[in-house]
Amino acid sequence: MSYDPGALHAALAAAVGDDSALIADLRIAFIESASRQLDLMGRARCDANWQLAAWRLKGLAASFGVTALMALSDEAARSVPGDPRIMRQLRMAIAALEQD
Repeated sequence: MSYDPGALHAALAAAVGDDSALIADLRIAFIESASRQLDLMGRARCDANWQLAAWRLKGLAASFGVTALMALSDEAARSVPGDPRIMRQLRMAIAALEQD
């Protein structure tokens, strides 16, 4: 699955225009929120907590049109809590968004 960090930038630019400082602030807030949900997923010990964090991450990604992260979050919600493969993929996807 490819990660498109440009999608996040495009969504932020569409929402706030060319204000680069505001785009940077919103990007940081997005990454922090996504990382928080990933942390909650990593600490989840039951299906309900795992799914809730995955759905929140999916909703966050959907709000900004980050479709690759949406798809991974959806896959995570259907997997078992702590699935190392999906956690690794989610970490990579969020890290790719930080690079842009």
